[in-house]
Amino acid sequence: MTILRCTKGLVLGCLIAAVAACETAPPPAPVPASFTPLGVSAPYLMGDVIGGYRARAAKMRAAKIRPLTPGEVPAYMADLETQLRQQTAGIGLDVLNVGGSIIIRIPAAFTFEEGSATVKGTTDATLLEISRTVKTRNRTFVDVLAHTDMTGSPKINQALSDRRAAAVATYLAGHGVSKARIASRGLGESAPLYNPEANDTQRAANRRIEIRLVPYR
Repeated sequence: MTILRCTKGLVLGCLIAAVAACETAPPPAPVPASFTPLGVSAPYLMGDVIGGYRARAAKMRAAKIRPLTPGEVPAYMADLETQLRQQTAGIGLDVLNVGGSIIIRIPAAFTFEEGSATVKGTTDATLLEISRTVKTRNRTFVDVLAHTDMTGSPKINQALSDRRAAAVATYLAGHGVSKARIASRGLGESAPLYNPEANDTQRAANRRIEIRLVPYR
């Protein structure tokens, strides 16, 4: 009888612990809705750094930037992600961890006037904060990607995205981020989040800037 009571007590204790764990476990982080149609495993987000790893790493070495060891990477990138999330909370930017890299997604309307590749003065404070963090966390490659919606001519969209990507890259370099770390590329309308674009909200989501931070290993 004693053994039976002990067994029942043990089972009851395990059940209580399991329920408590369910109640206290944090919920999984949601994927931003605008990324759902394309998926966070999109090839352009998962591929090599712009210009190729070997060439970019040579620039980093020349700039005396130390690579991360495999053991340093997880904590380094986690701290960077936390800091960026704190800086951008509540202002309409997304910070995503994609394949071990960090993506800062900025709506193009937040950064540029329509048809323009000049960074808005009203955006300066936010980009400045991002620049400061990216500057101090210098053991990462910095890829700047620009996208347009699918209206208008592909040729014009490509040219506009090239100019916008270069403008943000220039801004980062002008605020202390080493040029050795930075590369930019316009993707025009080639990687839409929504295809087809059913409404103005989806077209606005497709117009975006992405700053991709890749660990320099």
